[in-house]
Amino acid sequence: MPSSAPTVSIVIPARNEARNLEVVLPKLPAVHQVLLVDGHSVDGTIETARRILPEIDVVQQTRKGKGNALACGFAAATGDIIVMFDADGSADADEIPAFVRTLVEGADVAKGSRYTRGGGSEDITRFRSLGNLFLNTATNLLLGSRYTDLCYGYNAFWRRLVPGLHLPDHTVKASDAMIWGDGFEIETVLNCRFFLGGHRIVEVPSVEKSRIFGESNLNAIRDGLRVLRTILAERAHARSTARRAVIEETPAGARIDHRAARKAA
Repeated sequence: MPSSAPTVSIVIPARNEARNLEVVLPKLPAVHQVLLVDGHSVDGTIETARRILPEIDVVQQTRKGKGNALACGFAAATGDIIVMFDADGSADADEIPAFVRTLVEGADVAKGSRYTRGGGSEDITRFRSLGNLFLNTATNLLLGSRYTDLCYGYNAFWRRLVPGLHLPDHTVKASDAMIWGDGFEIETVLNCRFFLGGHRIVEVPSVEKSRIFGESNLNAIRDGLRVLRTILAERAHARSTARRAVIEETPAGARIDHRAARKAA
């Protein structure tokens, strides 16, 4: 960790990742908190995590999906910085200090990217890469952002940003149901809201590794469509918010300039 680093919480969503955690957990740097968010595993994920890292904090997610797991983890994190870290071995623990250093040097969000100089992937297929390029370009055109890797989930940010993200209420329990934001669209939701919130985002080169054991639950077509829907929804929400802001800031009794409202939207 950089010598001036604040406290760090590493949030790890996991469902039936016992074999992978045996490899992943010993590689993590010493930090304030390692937090496992268990998705109702049946393979001894929690027991394995506690055997490998006795000081690990464990919480159970309230619903299904990666988005809900991360929301539960963010709520339970106590460090100044939150690092999003996958349990399958695809994230390189040696990169964590670079993410933290980026935040310490002034960024609000350290956004991992496989497409900046020094980044790469051992796992992404050509089909997924093309889909990612399309979604990334669509986001930049619609929102005015400059992301190079929208859907990559290896990110870090200051915990103080969490309330402003307005994520789905993680306290609502529904074991057999998911609500919008509970799935793989969570990375897109976060990245859109980081940008639309006016936060300073700095991309950090990252090399995605192959999953060690097991198979991913990601479905390129299904989840790609969810991401596209998310982009459009976030843009619509931003336009609505901008319109309301113009109207609400109009002095009482003054005539509202609807052209200005449309322009702001």
